[in-house]
Amino acid sequence: MPPTTAAATPQSIFLLAGQSNMAGRGGVIHNTWDGVVPVECRPNPAVLRLSGGLRWVEAEEPLGQDIDVNKTCGIGPGLRFANELLRLNPGIGVVGLVPCAVGGTSIRDWARGGFLYGLMVKRAWASVQSGGRMMGVLWYQGESDTTSREDADIYKERVEKFFEDMRTDLHSPTLPIIQVALASGMGPYTETVREAQLGLHLVNVRTIDAKRLPLEPDRLHLTTAAQVELGEMFARAFLLFGKSPTQPNSAHRFESPSVTTAHHRLHCIAACCSVMLLVYSLPFVWH
Repeated sequence: MPPTTAAATPQSIFLLAGQSNMAGRGGVIHNTWDGVVPVECRPNPAVLRLSGGLRWVEAEEPLGQDIDVNKTCGIGPGLRFANELLRLNPGIGVVGLVPCAVGGTSIRDWARGGFLYGLMVKRAWASVQSGGRMMGVLWYQGESDTTSREDADIYKERVEKFFEDMRTDLHSPTLPIIQVALASGMGPYTETVREAQLGLHLVNVRTIDAKRLPLEPDRLHLTTAAQVELGEMFARAFLLFGKSPTQPNSAHRFESPSVTTAHHRLHCIAACCSVMLLVYSLPFVWH
């Protein structure tokens, strides 16, 4: 059924799927959200959310509150992503966010034929009935697959199948997908899942790396500040699709701005030192 509309019709639509760090746990401690909404995540009339009742409403935190209903939701990356995308590319028009993420879910729970997969596809099709265009998928999942070696070892195969099935059922074989390489895990095989994510080779799939982003005291969920940073990473990664679409067997890894800045500074220092050594090694030339 088409969504009812209480606000402007979105032109650029994005699916937000995965588990708790996509649903948003920033500011949630001991199952209580602190209610703090950073300025970067404040509501914007140009950013809408498809509610659980398939109604377009102005987006506000927590985005997943009527989707991930059995958990306490807090700040996620979605609103920051949309606000940053509009800042960098105002021509993208009104942004529609379609939350689908549910905490504690494994990649098996997202397989075609299951409840979560069916709900996601239903919401995706409902979101475009008003004339908007599905522009991409933001995917953050995998923590639940780190508890078992068997699940971790087969993660790459399962997530590739999930992406392929989703694109098929949305009739969009090259739909842009941005996935997150894990910042944390629930078990001892986090690095195995991360390697699968960073080694994924599919057309128009990009990977952003959350590993160095700060975590809440539970050491599993991203803090509010980390979610703000992750939203910015999502926006920058998406805009690169228009500049250089990915080809088969090409992997793209994006780190947080703070990490990128630190690396840049180190490279600059190294370059300056090299220049100084070169200058001091050259003979003086007098004119």
